[in-house]
Amino acid sequence: METDPPASRPARPGSAGGGRAEGPAGRDGSGGDLAGLARIADRIRAAVESVIEGKPKAVRLALTVLLAEGHLLIEDVPGVGKTMLAKALARSVDCSVRRVQFTPDLLPSDITGVSAYNQELREFEFKPGPVFANIVVGDEINRASPKTQSALLECMEERQVTVDGTTYALEPPFMVISTQNPVEMEGTYPLPEAQRDRFTARISMGYPDPAAELEMLDAHGGSSPLDRLTPVAHASDVRDLIEVVRRQHVAASVRQYAIDLVTATRKHPELRLGASPRATLHLVRAARAYAALDERDYVLPDDVQELAVPVLAHRLLPTAEAQVERRRPEQVVAELVRRLPVPAPGK
Repeated sequence: METDPPASRPARPGSAGGGRAEGPAGRDGSGGDLAGLARIADRIRAAVESVIEGKPKAVRLALTVLLAEGHLLIEDVPGVGKTMLAKALARSVDCSVRRVQFTPDLLPSDITGVSAYNQELREFEFKPGPVFANIVVGDEINRASPKTQSALLECMEERQVTVDGTTYALEPPFMVISTQNPVEMEGTYPLPEAQRDRFTARISMGYPDPAAELEMLDAHGGSSPLDRLTPVAHASDVRDLIEVVRRQHVAASVRQYAIDLVTATRKHPELRLGASPRATLHLVRAARAYAALDERDYVLPDDVQELAVPVLAHRLLPTAEAQVERRRPEQVVAELVRRLPVPAPGK
């Protein structure tokens, strides 16, 4: 019978090895265990936080999604650093990065690629689109038409692209980081449920506190720190870390707790659409990565609770009555987290 570890969350050790490894990529061969994961993850986190001031929770969630083999949706008002966070995370890893500015006239082939006729060879050859990268940054994704948005469905779920009947595999790690503005809705196309469900988590940056905004004025006043950001990890490091996360232990009681939480969204009277089975899978995967960042080889119910809102809320649709009462899905998920019983240690 599986047993849960003690329910108390152990304090995270200090940054081992000083956090800055030899060379920009830190190829010290230590990515195969939790200590090595923490060192590399700390380097990536520190690099991103050198650009994004005062948002440690958002940075950690972005790193969690990367290690959970997921995709991230950043939704917030203009000017709070949505694209900056995406670009900082992308530049922190020495891998292929492509940025796509979504506009109403963008076509699916502009993302996936197109078969063009080669006059010299007298045959068609495939010209890969920007989706053929390790990290794809999609800016203002809701400005493109649903037809263009659907070009991301296959690659986000199956890590492959099919063009003209031929399927092309995408090289791991593969992550889509998209931004959207929920305020300026003119000329936008809301993401359909199938598209939102493929994003592991949705985060909001929020306004910085005055102290962080003052630091931003000093850091960004002359030149952008993004221009000085250099990679601190290789794509192969990230692949090794993902393998470590996959081996994280999730006890039967914690898995059942995640299922109970997702099932409760499907029965809630204020929701007309609950979370999907894919949401349960994403929640457990993200919890594994979240625990690994704390240098634990097991998942606690605390990890599931911390991630419930960012992983589940964007997949839910409130009823008309709940919308009139201004009840947001985030509030419903937070209420379910408080209400559902937490599994006891050793069960």
